Amino acid sequence: MSMIQRYRAGMPQLSYTGLSENWLLKECGHRHWEALAAHAGREQTDFHDDDGGRSYAAFTAIRLQTGGLDSIGENDTFDIRSTLCRTGPVRHFSTHRIMRGETEIAELSMSSAFVTRGEPRSNRCVARAALAALPGGVEPMPEPALQMMQMSKRLRAADRAALPELAPATDEPIEFLPCPNSDFNGADFLYFASFQAFVDRAEWQWRRFDEPPLVASRSLFYYGNVDVGDTLSLRVVGSAEDERGIRHWTEVRRKSDGMKIADVTTEKRWRRR
Repeated sequence: MSMIQRYRAGMPQLSYTGLSENWLLKECGHRHWEALAAHAGREQTDFHDDDGGRSYAAFTAIRLQTGGLDSIGENDTFDIRSTLCRTGPVRHFSTHRIMRGETEIAELSMSSAFVTRGEPRSNRCVARAALAALPGGVEPMPEPALQMMQMSKRLRAADRAALPELAPATDEPIEFLPCPNSDFNGADFLYFASFQAFVDRAEWQWRRFDEPPLVASRSLFYYGNVDVGDTLSLRVVGSAEDERGIRHWTEVRRKSDGMKIADVTTEKRWRRR
């Protein structure tokens, strides 16, 4: 299924470096959620597992590729063209193309799986949900989704050969205490878009650039979540810098038990103004 929505860029959609990556993740995440409901023939995004428990679509992998978020400024119009397909019993994959006229500004790919909590309000007891009555047939997994799944497995296993161009990093880990008012969503999960924000904040702490670089690509792979009050530790595994820009691989761990809950790879190019 497919959907098209037009936007006019204002302050909520913009950042210092153009179209806000964080806003884009949140908006496309919402569009993915709305498309799931439409795909299932529902008016509302209200899903329950086979035991009657509330179930949510948790993102397992996201990949953004862009060459021009800075090409969108105040009052510019742009479209987001979204498609979604079912790739497993409780898995879905969506693609969102950000278009300014007929020019593609960026493409965002998102994989999700339905999950449920084993204990009320505990984000450390989340498991794959069973939804036998979920309508719609399963389609072959698109190649981008397969690539994201394979990379997720390699990074989770700390396979440095997955990103051979990155040299081992020596930066000290940075800790963040996620704020319930800003970093968690209405389902009480640490919001998937907050991970991108934490990595950018950590990058700014490690490097105070004279001119902040522009994101060219970002991949986020999610393995777990945290409860309110738990602290995160971010550590750069590998990094590189040249005349084109910077690249780094950051892992996110839960401080309470040391579990790695996400890997994030980032590529940014130098901004010329």
